[in-house]
Amino acid sequence: MASTSTTPIPLRGNGRNPSFSPSSPAKIAFQKPHRFPFSSRSSKLIITCVKSPSSINSVKYNEVVVDEEIDKIKRLQNGSDVRGVALEGEKGRTVDLTPPAVEAIAESFGEWVTNALEEERGRPVEDVKVSLGKDPRISGASLSVAVFAGLARAGCLVFDMGLATTPACFMSTLLPPFSYDASIMMTASHLPYTRNGLKFFTKKGGLTSPEVEEICDKAARKYANRLTKVSTMLKSPPRKVDFMSAYANHLREIIKERVNHPVHYDTPLKGFQIIVNAGNGSGGFFTWAVLDKLGADTFGSLHLNPDGMFPNHIPNPEDKTAMALTRASVLENSADLGIVFDTDVDRSGVVDNKGNPINGDKLIALMSAIVLKEHPSTTIVTDARTSIALTKFITDRGGQHCLYRVGYRNVIDKGVQLNNDGIETHLMMETSGHGALKENYFLDDGAYMVVKIIIEMVRMKLAGSDEGIGSLIKDLEEPLESVELRMDIVSEPKYAKARGTEAIETFRSFVEEGHIEGWELDSCGDCYVRDGCLVDLNDRPAAVDAHMYRVRVSNEKNEEVGWVHLRQSIHNPNIAVNVQSTVPGGCQLMTKVLRDKFLMASGMDKFLDISQIEKYARNGNMG
Repeated sequence: MASTSTTPIPLRGNGRNPSFSPSSPAKIAFQKPHRFPFSSRSSKLIITCVKSPSSINSVKYNEVVVDEEIDKIKRLQNGSDVRGVALEGEKGRTVDLTPPAVEAIAESFGEWVTNALEEERGRPVEDVKVSLGKDPRISGASLSVAVFAGLARAGCLVFDMGLATTPACFMSTLLPPFSYDASIMMTASHLPYTRNGLKFFTKKGGLTSPEVEEICDKAARKYANRLTKVSTMLKSPPRKVDFMSAYANHLREIIKERVNHPVHYDTPLKGFQIIVNAGNGSGGFFTWAVLDKLGADTFGSLHLNPDGMFPNHIPNPEDKTAMALTRASVLENSADLGIVFDTDVDRSGVVDNKGNPINGDKLIALMSAIVLKEHPSTTIVTDARTSIALTKFITDRGGQHCLYRVGYRNVIDKGVQLNNDGIETHLMMETSGHGALKENYFLDDGAYMVVKIIIEMVRMKLAGSDEGIGSLIKDLEEPLESVELRMDIVSEPKYAKARGTEAIETFRSFVEEGHIEGWELDSCGDCYVRDGCLVDLNDRPAAVDAHMYRVRVSNEKNEEVGWVHLRQSIHNPNIAVNVQSTVPGGCQLMTKVLRDKFLMASGMDKFLDISQIEKYARNGNMG
């Protein structure tokens, strides 16, 4: 294992308030990003300036800059993350996650962390320590340099974790001897290689959407007002640390302790074959640094080597190709378990020993079955797209099911709030595969989820069962019909969010006012869903990062036949429509009603592209 010394090498730019020499408008440009990573302690990174676009040539130094320049940065916020296009190659999309933008955001984050620590401790703080990890995207090197420069401007000490996972970045703020004050993960999850982004952590967990909005607001003004020639030299590279070895050891120890194998304690996975599909993301470490060292046979694993172009398939447990390839390898090798990670390993899915893919509702059911064995009657929080059958699965086992807003941060924060209010809540999961546990700092960690499943698999084997983990969800019913459709918002980017909010709120009004017969808004507290949901009883309403509502739909006999859920996308200018039905042809019928009785009747079709709605309403499929 590489040295884990945390003796920092200070990265100082021009201080927190660099002195500028106003001349003509300029923007920061990074020279020779291929020089990163640094090859020696004497390497120097020089950041120079070039003239800015003519669009801001008329702006004078220290003057408030045009809204368009500020909006460029604000639009990079995607809920609790920052995401954007980092490389050319996407049709219709221009590069907006540039090194200058990233530098401004990193600087604002460093200042935000410093201010928060000073408020908490009641005194000035120095040498705030921030770590950076990244997935293998090819834009990571140049954007990492921008993060280092921004944090240096804020007066922070920087630690370079190199290739890492999102959960590891958070854990680097907790596990000794690292225990950094904050961390940034550079990733765009399952999005194409042209994208990239930032996720932010402190010791308290991931930042909320309002906190990231505050940081982006400040970064926008820094970015837009940097109208002078600036030269920043990092006299020393960031301190390189091998945190992933410590994190892998942390996961191994959990498995060993909780399995407590009576014969081979240190190799509890001996005799098990487990296949990992890392999708060429950051998840390959789980194979050689966790499973192999615990005695597992990992022959047949797929796409373990990091490759920022993701040549084989999208690293995503929801991706059909990823699941199909993993399933094929499990069956070919008669393996006990298959694992699919997303790029930054905050999500995962599995394949059981019979080749059955387990993701979405099935993965939530599997984790619920495991958690309810350990914590009978606990509450489980999910997003509001889960099925009625999942609610029955959870309640049949003595649990409580709280459905909440879509968005992994919303689901996790709801669980934190319920625990704070004295309602025991041990599991929070979104259908996308994001899952967090109270026992693991409320962190959405795909590797930790898999650790829980592996422990249960070994325990079942020790108890004499050969059925495999899939047997835990054999009585989960599947929805008869389910479909997700999208409506793009036809608008200038800066107006798209407001237009989306208008459409969603108009939908609520149409349903509440009875314009759609048989449709009724699900309402329970601020959740807008019904079955088993717990009402917020405190005076701390959660901020709404995207508007969404769910309605239950009944036929002329007042029999419930399904539900429709509309939500504003956090990441893209569109509205997602989820429809689920318990009767044949129900999804198509509800889609027709949505089109005729709402979209066209309200005039929302004038700025929403309803082509997918039209196609499904006509054909009952997307073919």
